[in-house]
Amino acid sequence: MANNPMFNEAAFERAKKELKENAETAVYPYETADTVLRPRYESAPANAMTLQGTINKTFALLFICLAGGWIGWTRLSASYGLLTLFALIALGFGIWTSFQPKVSPFTAPIYAILEGLILGGISAAYNVQYPGIVASAVGITGLVFFIMLFIFKTGIIKVTQGFATAIVSATAAIAILYIGSLLLSFFGVNTDYLTSSSPLSIGISVVVCIVAALNLMLDFQFINVMSSRGDAPKFMEWYAGFGLLVTIVWLYIEILKLLAKSKRR
Repeated sequence: MANNPMFNEAAFERAKKELKENAETAVYPYETADTVLRPRYESAPANAMTLQGTINKTFALLFICLAGGWIGWTRLSASYGLLTLFALIALGFGIWTSFQPKVSPFTAPIYAILEGLILGGISAAYNVQYPGIVASAVGITGLVFFIMLFIFKTGIIKVTQGFATAIVSATAAIAILYIGSLLLSFFGVNTDYLTSSSPLSIGISVVVCIVAALNLMLDFQFINVMSSRGDAPKFMEWYAGFGLLVTIVWLYIEILKLLAKSKRR
């Protein structure tokens, strides 16, 4: 799973360097609950990130991902070696994009098509075992997305620095758990607590799904702040869309796994 751009402070420093000719101050991803966002310019420069541009790029990436998903669903359901190769390549492009936001107009679409191929193949395999599970997972993912967007827009939950720190810490802990469990499995250690249908395993999946959903709040805040200031470079639209896609893909996979566990009980 690539790093969400909200978690990569270095990305904002690189964005700052790109803007040095047009702006004197840095752009920061988080605002406190008391801070009022104001655009830095009366009208954003033509080469600046905008909210509408970010929405367009995000939908473009989702469409590319869905197109890849259809191909993966119909042709790659049993091609585990090829799916693994695509996953490694996607990881490489994800890391490259995370550390070099300027390349996101090129790398984000490639990442999206690769993720689509992977998700399509995985989803088809799950659907063979549990017919209808994919439709449920897609529906729940979409529902969670719009619920979190509603919560963000209405301010029911404020994305403060403390909130962001807590979610980043929880996400890092999940990553450590997954990586540690993978390493332990190489030495024959039982890691059924992640894969079985036991109450513990299901509980862990529920927590992971909640953390993944809350990561959407960080993505929304990132897009809100960066587009509102009017001085973020245009390529950050692709970068923000990439970050949102990473979170949506993660959320979908976790929901799919949770539904599969519940069906095995």
